[in-house]
Amino acid sequence: MTTDTAYAVHQIARPAGFPSASDFAYVSSPVPEPAPGTALVQNLLLSVDPYHRGMMDGGEDGFELGTPLEGRSVGRVLASRDPGLREGDLVFHRQGWRTHALVTLGADGARKLRNHEGIPLEAYLSILGGTGLTAYAALTRTAGLREGEDLFVSAAAGGVGTAVGHIARLLGARRIVGSAGSAAKVRHLTEVLGFDAAFDYHDGPVGEQLAKAAPDGIDVYVDNVGGEHLEGAIEVLREYGRIAWVGAISMYNGDRSPAAPRNLFEVVHKSLRLEGVLVRNHTNLQDEMEDFLVPHLRSGRIGTDTTVAQGFEHTVEAFLGMLRGDNLGKMLVRANA
Repeated sequence: MTTDTAYAVHQIARPAGFPSASDFAYVSSPVPEPAPGTALVQNLLLSVDPYHRGMMDGGEDGFELGTPLEGRSVGRVLASRDPGLREGDLVFHRQGWRTHALVTLGADGARKLRNHEGIPLEAYLSILGGTGLTAYAALTRTAGLREGEDLFVSAAAGGVGTAVGHIARLLGARRIVGSAGSAAKVRHLTEVLGFDAAFDYHDGPVGEQLAKAAPDGIDVYVDNVGGEHLEGAIEVLREYGRIAWVGAISMYNGDRSPAAPRNLFEVVHKSLRLEGVLVRNHTNLQDEMEDFLVPHLRSGRIGTDTTVAQGFEHTVEAFLGMLRGDNLGKMLVRANA
């Protein structure tokens, strides 16, 4: 890849079930020139996320075929005709899956990053990015986690899951339980991230394993998986428990309309609350979240928890690996490796 050429990932086919590399193409073009009101950004880090899979099916809010995909990214301004941006500024924006982008400050979420000394760039796409903001909103607004309460989070070794674990501990959760997809990830949760208990969902019914890991029940469930996990959590939740439903990765590559949990009436019987979490509805919490988390990042109490693929040419590979669960923490791509 040359410095005078821009590269982007295009989706060229709709996936049938699990996506394959043949659904995508790497496309080159000249590096664009900034028009008045825009800045040329060289992307440094790119995010690949579970929600991208749903958008690949098309529809009103989906990706168009034959155009660059979009996603969260952090880049450095190379040239600017936007009065709010200067050469060298670091910018968060949503024109990822490409090496270069034209952005306008304030448009489509583009913002200049705050200068937090000593904070690695990866943090801005993980614990301080949309991943961390999702977790922070789920815990502080949707579920209203209180000190001394017990929490369960599914897909706990992924990006949102690890952020939920960190933030819940900082908020004073008493017991934190996570599910993951392998024995190695379970060990990572308990031995590295400090979860009180964790289990591999392949080892038996989720409800039974959760009941053993949290014998006194749970107060809050942050759901990244749906399906059997949601049903199992409903079994174990105490009266007046809360469910913050972030995603349903178990459904992304198959049936999008599964049967409701068989125990759904327990939501009424236990006076449970289930509410969805869309991070775009909580962008007003960004500064509050950073003020809360940055001191703990600096002290080393929490980390960025990322798996970083090296090189833009590995973007599709990183995305497919994330869907398979190959990553620990947030899956990122270092575009200029």
